Amino acid sequence: MDGPTPWQARGPEWRATSRGLYVPATVDPDLVEQRIVEAAAVEPSCAVVTGWAALRWWGGAWFEGLAADGRTPLPVPLAAGDGHARRTQDDVFEMVWEFVSPKHLTRRDGLRLTTRLWSVTLAMRRARDLGGAVRIFDMAAYNDLVSIPEVVAFAEEHQGTRTGVELVREAMVYADENAWSPTEVDFRMVWQLVAGLPRPVCNRPVFDLNGQLVGTPDLLDPVHGVAGDYDGALHLEGAQRSRDVAREADFRSVGLEPVTMLAGDRHDPTEVVRRLHAAYRRARAKPLSDRRWTIEPPRWWTRTDTVARRRALTLEQRRRYLRLRRQAA
Repeated sequence: MDGPTPWQARGPEWRATSRGLYVPATVDPDLVEQRIVEAAAVEPSCAVVTGWAALRWWGGAWFEGLAADGRTPLPVPLAAGDGHARRTQDDVFEMVWEFVSPKHLTRRDGLRLTTRLWSVTLAMRRARDLGGAVRIFDMAAYNDLVSIPEVVAFAEEHQGTRTGVELVREAMVYADENAWSPTEVDFRMVWQLVAGLPRPVCNRPVFDLNGQLVGTPDLLDPVHGVAGDYDGALHLEGAQRSRDVAREADFRSVGLEPVTMLAGDRHDPTEVVRRLHAAYRRARAKPLSDRRWTIEPPRWWTRTDTVARRRALTLEQRRRYLRLRRQAA
């Protein structure tokens, strides 16, 4: 397909993405995949997509290319091992100036990018803090791009002397393969590191003693019987709030102590920490006879709580059991 003539390029039907490159004006410049393609096209001969952008291209649905405020676009990271790429372009992309072995480079759907393991460990090494690094791993594992054993081994074998690898090692202590959203990761880190409470399991189905599903809390301490859910602004209105109240009642009916983290608690966790400790006190005071729940699934139940288990599913099983999971475009 031929591009626009110089006269056409100056018109309203085309949009310049960089010097000498144009796309139809109808193409959405805010679409994350489009942003990645446009950034990669600037340096097609000496740079490859890496970090969060490569994880998105690999199918990481939660890698939306936005800063912590959820609005500001992040520049697309490009690995430039040969040192010939330009520095930056209006925050469209940023160069990562470190050598990448050819064995960690590949091509997918026409785009040159780093492998899944290189991409996730690079993003983790460049994270702002421990929680950010854990969040990156967990959201890559959400779409089964990487597993805990794979990342631990890769970091030691291929990035043992790279800047930031200590952050990767520390993050893998807290990593989980069954978190379903970034906010769940934040709640889990508050639970462990701020409240100083035992590590909860993520999205583990809870059954009554007859094998009926009660619900799947975001977080659960299966020893003490404390269940945690994150409720954002969407959960505070209408039918969703009614469902949340009924869900809490279901958990209480079998002897669990539910705790909710709200959107405001992410900025100041003081209150949710107080609620967590209060829930633990109530849970410890309960007699064992009140415990009418279990996390031991019925024999017919198919577990999907690890990357290995999800990868082992057939296509039909994935459609059936993982149909509600977020997918990249």
